[in-house]
Amino acid sequence: MRTTVTLDPDVDAGIRRVMADQGRSFKEALNEVARRGLQARAGHIEPYTGPTFRSRVRPGLDLDRALALVGDLEDGEVVRRAEQGK
Repeated sequence: MRTTVTLDPDVDAGIRRVMADQGRSFKEALNEVARRGLQARAGHIEPYTGPTFRSRVRPGLDLDRALALVGDLEDGEVVRRAEQGK
């Protein structure tokens, strides 16, 4: 069915994000967003399935403290820049 609608700027931006993220046409993105909205309203929300990627982490590397390590490295960079007067 063809129809003309006027979209609010935030809705248009959301549909354009779906288009860019998923490589879909405007029509496909609009239909997906509308279907999800209708399903949510009816209480029939499909679980989100995101993309998966193969990990390139070396075996034996402990990632439990990864965020702490990143924080320590970032703190070290802040101190280095402060010492250089930047």
